[in-house]
Amino acid sequence: MTTDRTPPPGAPLTGPVAVSVQEVRKRYGDRQAVDGISLDVQRGEFFGLLGPNGAGKTTLIEIVEGLRQADSGTVEVLGERPWPRNTALLPRIGVQTQASAFFVRQTAREHLATVAGLYRKDAAAADRTLETVALTEQRDVLVENLSGGQRQRLAIASALVHDPELIFLDEPTAALDPQARRDLWEVLRALKGEGRTIVYTTHHLDEAEALCDRVAILVAGRIAALDSPHRLVAAAGAPARLLVPAGRIGVAQAAALDGVDRVSEQGGSLVLETAAPGRVLQAVDALTGLDGVMTRTATLEDVYLELTGHHHGPDAGRTPAHTTESPA
Repeated sequence: MTTDRTPPPGAPLTGPVAVSVQEVRKRYGDRQAVDGISLDVQRGEFFGLLGPNGAGKTTLIEIVEGLRQADSGTVEVLGERPWPRNTALLPRIGVQTQASAFFVRQTAREHLATVAGLYRKDAAAADRTLETVALTEQRDVLVENLSGGQRQRLAIASALVHDPELIFLDEPTAALDPQARRDLWEVLRALKGEGRTIVYTTHHLDEAEALCDRVAILVAGRIAALDSPHRLVAAAGAPARLLVPAGRIGVAQAAALDGVDRVSEQGGSLVLETAAPGRVLQAVDALTGLDGVMTRTATLEDVYLELTGHHHGPDAGRTPAHTTESPA
């Protein structure tokens, strides 16, 4: 997780801005999909858009990409307006969608060379990009014979082959097994290391916490939180959890320990929630020792669930919380 260049809460971003969204709104019938969103993405930033299904992520991304017209508000991408459809922007941005289309009867290299040709890039660009996403060994494999993880990397390669300044990735690790996800993380970290600007959506909160400089959590078309994952977790004050093997101490005994706020039984463990983990660990140690006891600190998932888990009514998400960037 990168946080050292994240500005203090409420401070304006410094340096050039790649994406600027100001008071953008979009309605479908009686549903307000995007409700006055304002945010900036700095050049070179890895920026995550998080939120439950129906929160407005896809609509917002499509507006920024120039695929959809906003009802109101302004959007600038690399200093230009993406709508009406701005073809001058297309060589400067790369887009990977959840349902990427492939030339499945071509090899991986042939597919990339075809995409490169659409941007007037030579076939050497395909070879370079295959190396970037660790697919060189599969260059001569038919696309239809690639594994799911390899196809995901090829989809990202298709968004990169023309060397764009700004990359949009829509759930790039969806449906991948854990090892394939971690392999793809390294690809994404390398892209950021090259100075690319990445705007990224995911439902994997551990992924966003590990990769993103900042995240915006959307609820019902509004930003409910915007900051670095580290600051959001720190500001939330979510409890730490101590997992004690079942049978070591009783529920009532654990609940009586100084500093324990809540006790539950989960997955063969007694879970002790506390805002004072050091004090509780000492108490548990005195009672039963610490062999097999695990400590889990608060994560971005805790923040996400707090912000999205209780919004079921018609006014869900109307009051932003933990927001640390003021609309311009």
